[in-house]
Amino acid sequence: MAQPWKVLDSVATDEGILELRQRGERDFLITVNSLVLMNSSLHRSEVALGELACGHLKQQAGPRVLVGGLGMAFTLRAVLDHLPASGSVVVAELNPVVLEWCRGPLASLTGSAATDPRVTVEIADVADLIRRSALERKCFDAIVLDLYKGPHAKSHKVEDPLYGSTAIEMTRAALKPDGVFAVWGENYDQAFDKRLGAAGFSVFSDRPGRGGLRHVVYLARIQQRRDAARPKRASRA
Repeated sequence: MAQPWKVLDSVATDEGILELRQRGERDFLITVNSLVLMNSSLHRSEVALGELACGHLKQQAGPRVLVGGLGMAFTLRAVLDHLPASGSVVVAELNPVVLEWCRGPLASLTGSAATDPRVTVEIADVADLIRRSALERKCFDAIVLDLYKGPHAKSHKVEDPLYGSTAIEMTRAALKPDGVFAVWGENYDQAFDKRLGAAGFSVFSDRPGRGGLRHVVYLARIQQRRDAARPKRASRA
């Protein structure tokens, strides 16, 4: 007989009551108004997101990565596993209690990823950090968004603060010339894929794993602008 879920902690948020629940030793849920946001036993797409975003950075000197959304820190763990000791990660998380959970009862799931010395957690909206980085030209090698639902059909094509065309252009400006933009999605959104392409990214999408519920990972790499890549013609005398 399955053990009942026990509420370890709860906090009121703008979206509703956010709870951390536990069953047994390593089964955890994060819920809002009893809707499951994260399940510790289902995280293959989060791991794939971190691997795809940062797999090319392991031999690079001092890479910088921005992660939007801490969750249970599975994506952060995968990012860290593909960075050198000189790398650094900024995590934007809206709810400070989620950081407390990742440093406390959830820490053993990810080898204490949230307390890794390479990690700085800012209690902030990741859209604000992207905008600030773009304006200050403090660019990242990779920007990784692991947020509830991700891009979807109801995302406004221009004004969505993370997945609209204006936000995508801002994200591009916050990346280094060979930077990567990686995004988790609950389902594939063709319109978002097209907006990435229109902003100058080459896009690959995948549904990691076999069978069961398979979420989507988008991997977008900056393409060199054609006009920048094409050599200028010499002027005629």
